[in-house]
Amino acid sequence: MIQSKLPNFFIIGAPKCGTTSLATWLAEHPNIYMSPWKEPRYFDWDLKARARITPEAYRALFADAGPQHKAVGEATVWYLYSREAVPAIERELPGSKYIVMVRNPADMAYSLHEQLTLNKVEHIKNFKKAWDMSPLRRDGKGFLPLFVSEPRLLDYQSVCKLGAQLERLYSIVPKERILVLVLDDLKQDARREYLRVLSFLEVPDDGRNDFSVRNPAKRARSYFIQGLITVGMKTERIVKSKLGRPPVCSEFWWNLNNWNKVPIRRPPLPLEVRQELVSYFKDDIHKLEQILDRDLSHWYKLN
Repeated sequence: MIQSKLPNFFIIGAPKCGTTSLATWLAEHPNIYMSPWKEPRYFDWDLKARARITPEAYRALFADAGPQHKAVGEATVWYLYSREAVPAIERELPGSKYIVMVRNPADMAYSLHEQLTLNKVEHIKNFKKAWDMSPLRRDGKGFLPLFVSEPRLLDYQSVCKLGAQLERLYSIVPKERILVLVLDDLKQDARREYLRVLSFLEVPDDGRNDFSVRNPAKRARSYFIQGLITVGMKTERIVKSKLGRPPVCSEFWWNLNNWNKVPIRRPPLPLEVRQELVSYFKDDIHKLEQILDRDLSHWYKLN
């Protein structure tokens, strides 16, 4: 399966940590080619999916990569959470580089719930109730919504334990092939972090100065319409994949999807809920501090 027009780097996680923004910026670099479909989920075979992209359709995602593209990548945020994805990449595309983006797990869990609710994957709109369902969903139980094929994607407690996931990654891949970005740093100085990524990928600076945020907090104008959009986009991708074509959604669906989403300012987590999340994630944050060799104590403070 190893070909010149297959990825040599992956943005493997984590959800709601800035991956959409980074993937969009990199896709506009003249020497970088990014899969036009973010989240193809080709390698995470241990996590159930309603339909799997075929090898032919996956290769077709990179058919337009040319000799000028020194770095070829794709972004699937569930690869870090998956136990199978990175070993599979290492077998099929040895020497690949990995970019991981992390943030305060309490904020990540809250943001992820909002995103999955918007996409009709999560049907429990109250975050605290959905958070409390994590242990049941870990076992494939507990009021599962219609559109979810893998209950473990709704296990916010496990999905957001980034320290444990990074520890597993470093046990498989040499550290020189891993770059970890902290969302706090990206917000503070996006260009500095962008240049770190370009250096890691060994491509020149393209002079980029526009670091607009992609995929901010949103709500749906109509959750009924959003459900139809979700089904329509998935169906189109499945059909195209089975035909061996790049499973990229048409402009019609993207335009409708964008129209139906309105930016919002996310209300803060109630103090007692944040306290519970901070307590739950504290040990995992300590693990991240050791791995990254930096102080993240502000993540487990309430003020």
